Amino acid sequence: MQVDVLNASELKKAAPVFGQLSFDNHEQVVFCNDKDTGLKAIIGIHNTVLGPALGGTRMWNYSTEWEALNDVLRLSRGMTFKSAITGLNLGGGKAVLIGDAKTQKTPELMRKFGEFVHSLSGKYITAEDVGMDTEDMDTVREVTPYVTGISESKGGAGNPSPITAYGVYMGMKAAAGFKYGSDKLEGKKILVQGIGHVGETLVDYLVKEGAQVFISDINQARLQEVSAQYGANIFVDDVYSADVDIYAPCALGATINDDTINRIKATVIAGAANNQLADELRHGKILQDKGIVYAPDFLINAGGIINVYAELEGYDKKEIIRKTENIYNTTMEILRTASSKDITTHLAALKIAQQRIDDRKSQNLN
Repeated sequence: MQVDVLNASELKKAAPVFGQLSFDNHEQVVFCNDKDTGLKAIIGIHNTVLGPALGGTRMWNYSTEWEALNDVLRLSRGMTFKSAITGLNLGGGKAVLIGDAKTQKTPELMRKFGEFVHSLSGKYITAEDVGMDTEDMDTVREVTPYVTGISESKGGAGNPSPITAYGVYMGMKAAAGFKYGSDKLEGKKILVQGIGHVGETLVDYLVKEGAQVFISDINQARLQEVSAQYGANIFVDDVYSADVDIYAPCALGATINDDTINRIKATVIAGAANNQLADELRHGKILQDKGIVYAPDFLINAGGIINVYAELEGYDKKEIIRKTENIYNTTMEILRTASSKDITTHLAALKIAQQRIDDRKSQNLN
């Protein structure tokens, strides 16, 4: 067996870990490896000032391990601010499993991952994300109590996707109300990019309200299925140049980037995807200058964490819905604050979330 060893000169050229832009004061990053099950995972714990770090587990076939690391760092940071701005006593964490969820995910792999989660003694609590479902969380629960999003039949809050979609719907209505003077979506042209569990449920809400819904996804079979079920229009051209009122990114992040941002014709952006802005400051400012109302993703997609938090706090479905509906009010507050202070909506939301964390940190020190 050959082992590659970097010499001193090569080490200086190697990509830094702590120097990555995504490494924004993370408390801990855990690399998990198990040869027998094929597990390769990274757990990112960004901040635990408000409480234990809670965030879903994503399984994705990343092209490189650096890509996986960057993703978990960005996602865990986003979870910190998502919990903070939603008023939950939780910190931010996330996990990524490197591999194809369709072909490489096994019960043995999930149990081994659960053992790594358990080794953190509750500092990180996991849940489901892309490539995962409630049954996977049930399997993790066999080896650790530090997991949420388990099946309702096993005493959990169940699949968080419908609640996530409802929160996005609330945030979208608030953004529409701010931009157009009415939060009614009837007749509005809305493009939903990504029709997984959350995207499909969002389509359902929009169609029922009378919006003219367009859908886009890399999975052609899903497009046909969702189009047939809800009467949504399949969009086959460039998503970003689409002549629509509202663009709802509901797939992976960073779709608003240097390549796409100047092609966007929509005047409202409100979707479920995490980390939609490839560069939060620069792209947020460009959207502001273009007059596009951007509903911060970590605010309006918080329904999922509200749903799984119920398992920890013991509140019922009625309270889950109440908290999720309040996303409308918080979104409107953020948009008005950003407008009055002439700052981006992302920055306005970030400031409120960070202030809550700083206040708690001061209390803990005193």
